[in-house]
Amino acid sequence: MAQKPLRLLACGDVEGKFDVLFNRVRAIQKKSGNFDLLLCVGNFFGSTPDAEWEEYKTGIKKAPIQTCVLGANNQETVKYFQDADGCELAENITYLGRKGVFTGTSGLQIVYLSGTESLNEPVPGYSFSPKDVSSLRTMLCSTPQFKGVDILLTSPWPKYVGNFGNSSGEVDTKKCGSALVSSLATGLKPRYHFAALEKTYYERLPYRNHIVLQENAQHATRFIALANVGNPEKKKYLYAFSIVPMKLMDAAELVKQPPDVTENPYRKCGKEASIGKQVPAPECYLALAKGGLSDDHVLILPIGHYQSVVELSAEVVEEVEKYKATLRKFFKSRGKRCILFERNYKSHHLQLQVIPVPLSRCATDDIKDAFITQAQEQQIELLEIPEHSDIKQIAQPGAAYFYVELDTGEKLFHRIKKSFPLQFGREVLASEAILNIPDKSDWRQCQISKEEEETLARRFRKDFEPFDFTLDD
Repeated sequence: MAQKPLRLLACGDVEGKFDVLFNRVRAIQKKSGNFDLLLCVGNFFGSTPDAEWEEYKTGIKKAPIQTCVLGANNQETVKYFQDADGCELAENITYLGRKGVFTGTSGLQIVYLSGTESLNEPVPGYSFSPKDVSSLRTMLCSTPQFKGVDILLTSPWPKYVGNFGNSSGEVDTKKCGSALVSSLATGLKPRYHFAALEKTYYERLPYRNHIVLQENAQHATRFIALANVGNPEKKKYLYAFSIVPMKLMDAAELVKQPPDVTENPYRKCGKEASIGKQVPAPECYLALAKGGLSDDHVLILPIGHYQSVVELSAEVVEEVEKYKATLRKFFKSRGKRCILFERNYKSHHLQLQVIPVPLSRCATDDIKDAFITQAQEQQIELLEIPEHSDIKQIAQPGAAYFYVELDTGEKLFHRIKKSFPLQFGREVLASEAILNIPDKSDWRQCQISKEEEETLARRFRKDFEPFDFTLDD
């Protein structure tokens, strides 16, 4: 006997309009019969008064269906989600948690990631980091029998999701959305992926999870973005669908390709696509440094979890080098040279610091001399290594080190044996000889408000846009 499909509903931003949502669900169930589960992505709570929510919280009103929701996407609504591991918010309404996997009694596997992508470290309570995404991918994808998951729930759209697909309307998917979510969707291969936040409805054509003629056929993914509840334009905010859990399906049935299936949007095809060469999903991204030495002090961060440059795969190294070259061009156009450094010591995730120094401040030799002089003063052996040498040739995976790369390509390297001053790179660049901002040598003394951080991030994105190779077709 064939497995009976589960009947599910997915919903976009509720924004505190609980009565509107649940009355609509009641009407649908009255007409079409009961559904098994309601999945809510985007902002569940709004900025409206809490009177309506209190009625559900105290049991005066009750959700007509088991409802699972994602967590906060802003500071304002963090207060509603007390337990990062998930909890019951009201009868029939469950907060899934910051990230994880929900497996129903039927075997249906739902992966969830709450919040928005963070541009800063440490990560705010309403955001997710590369580490969060990496741990989810590792937890699920590391088993040899892994084929994919049934459903992926995120609030932000995945960046680039419109590639090769039908029009996404006013939303520019090359600029909007999260590259981390794209990476997660690439690895997890969900059969359905729901997102919100953009206040519009977009059902993308299904896309492949395999390369035709090179890999065995795999199931397709359907990405659906949902609008906000009760929107005046009457854009679709509720999506009904039936699904048989992947683990209960016949393999041939699972991998059947829909007639309108497209290429995978996250494997951007390059000019060599005709011979099967694929340009991969993004491997890295830029973020403004927390407590930066300047408003344009940025970090190059890999999407996957890597401890240091030494451990990077060839694909990630290639993209890191591309970012380096692009940032040099960008800063040069603004009358600055950029200095890179990495400290692989007492850090959990690779951060390549990129600090611009105005050309009018000093010459490259002055910067090199400042690093060498201050290293000698602290009994740090900072060695010059050949310009075109690879750090991987000098440091073994797991070894602690500090290295600087100047705008000329010259590199300085120190192998850390016992201890090392954590702020050394900043101290040198903040010193009188270079930027002359000694009071900024410790990032903790340079913290600004969340609003200021977001303003700086927007400004940097706008300034960098003409140079951003990730936006190229």
